[in-house]
Amino acid sequence: MIALARKYRPKQFADLIVQDHVAAALRGAVAQNRVAHGYLFAGPRGVGKTTAARILAMALNCERRSAAGEPCGECDSCRRIWGGAVNLDVVELDAASNRGVDDARDLRERAMYAASTEAGFKVYIVDEAHMLTREAWNALLKILEEPPSRVVFVFATTEPQKIAQSAAPILSRLQRFDFRRIGPHAIVERLKHVLAAEGLAADEDALHLIAKSADGGMRDGLSLLDQVLSFGEGPVTVARVREVLGLIPDELYGEMLRLVAERDAPAVFALVDRLTEAGADLGEFVSGAGETLRAVLVVGMGGEPEGLTEGLQGLVRRYAPALPPPDVVRMLTVLSETEVPLRASGNMRLAVEVLLLRWAMMSRTVELEEVIRALGGGTGEGGRGTSGAGRTAAAPVQLRDAAPSPGTPPVPRPTSPVPEQGSLTLDRLRALWPRVVADARAQSQLLGALLAATEVAAVEGTTVTIRLLEDNAVHAQGIERQRDALVQLVGRYLTVPARVAFAGPASGAAPRPRPVRLTEDAARAERLTQLRASDASLNAAVDALDLELLE
Repeated sequence: MIALARKYRPKQFADLIVQDHVAAALRGAVAQNRVAHGYLFAGPRGVGKTTAARILAMALNCERRSAAGEPCGECDSCRRIWGGAVNLDVVELDAASNRGVDDARDLRERAMYAASTEAGFKVYIVDEAHMLTREAWNALLKILEEPPSRVVFVFATTEPQKIAQSAAPILSRLQRFDFRRIGPHAIVERLKHVLAAEGLAADEDALHLIAKSADGGMRDGLSLLDQVLSFGEGPVTVARVREVLGLIPDELYGEMLRLVAERDAPAVFALVDRLTEAGADLGEFVSGAGETLRAVLVVGMGGEPEGLTEGLQGLVRRYAPALPPPDVVRMLTVLSETEVPLRASGNMRLAVEVLLLRWAMMSRTVELEEVIRALGGGTGEGGRGTSGAGRTAAAPVQLRDAAPSPGTPPVPRPTSPVPEQGSLTLDRLRALWPRVVADARAQSQLLGALLAATEVAAVEGTTVTIRLLEDNAVHAQGIERQRDALVQLVGRYLTVPARVAFAGPASGAAPRPRPVRLTEDAARAERLTQLRASDASLNAAVDALDLELLE
């Protein structure tokens, strides 16, 4: 019995799934007789590179080719090329086993011979082309520059960057087509078509699991379906797919969401125990956990997750409200930072446990608006707030205060009042000086700290003398640098412009002793001195007997 991947391989350009850009270009080239002598088909495995090369070979040698450039797929030449039978004009090579310079020279010599029919083309399909050595590419360079007539080379590769590294000049001699990864929906639709042709039934969720496991490859999807079908009879179910492919059940991902949403860190160890007891691949679980969190993020952002089973979608929607998008983004960031070292870890179980614990114990993000609303809406000890009746109208509202209790209109935070201006007198300035210091603190903490250690000493005409309370050269220099700012602060309360002068501390003021750095030894000596002073008998005994006190 022919495998499904071979039995349902496309026979025309129109049958290529998702590769419409490639199909249209190749079909047009055949129809307009503008086929290039060399092509490079690049893309993931199982997306149709070799199949597209065979269809091109079929179209170039088809006896009943349509005007649009499509092969008939039924003539003898098409059947032989499609089935991979021996054909003089179409040669398929595996570069993994024919990668040397001698193989390339042999290919070059064979390309010199004309096709078996006058209207036909010789097509050489080289798979895994990135495996060719630099010497082999050099041997092919000349024939790719000046190829014989009616000879076409098609190189297929999953790693075009290796060709660019080893044989960059080759790329300029080839037309490159990049094949796309096939999405889950396209794979599911193709699987449905194959099952209908085979007269078989399958659950929708089962097909989604197969498509997810195929990882963008149509060939892998058909091979997995073939594997599941061979496991037993009857409709293809989710349980059957999970059992055959060894997939992790949805309920374990649901348990992961629960323990993260509820911050149930102790449950992490029980979950990992269940995974190891079931023989699950912990690396696969981590990948699935990342996909599940991504689905939660999509739901949280108002989107619709795709590629999930109905059961897992229900779990995601259940726990999405408890996991805000900012938290999910942080969790996915942690995963991206640790995934590579996690897979290389010698103790995979411990690494997975640590990852889940970090998710479960991660602090939650709180919107600033919610914090302000919470601070403004509560009263009493929890909110550290007071009611509106407890405040005077003139008292400014600080950030640490809460808003009035519910039912009381909020009091707006007042702006700085315009000071009342008056005459320049010593008594008035001394009375206003605490307000000037407060204004300075609001403007600059440094200026406020400097003015707090000053006083108004004298007023002579329009000159205000500010005196330092202690003899400190650094303090004096700081005050001097802030002279202009101080003039503006004092001027707010005066009707006439004023000048500011500085003076040292009064002559009768006792200078403050410089602080002495307190060390552990000094503190111990101080305690012992106080002990001797408090006990006369002990002090006399120490002096008479020449004792040393120890703590």
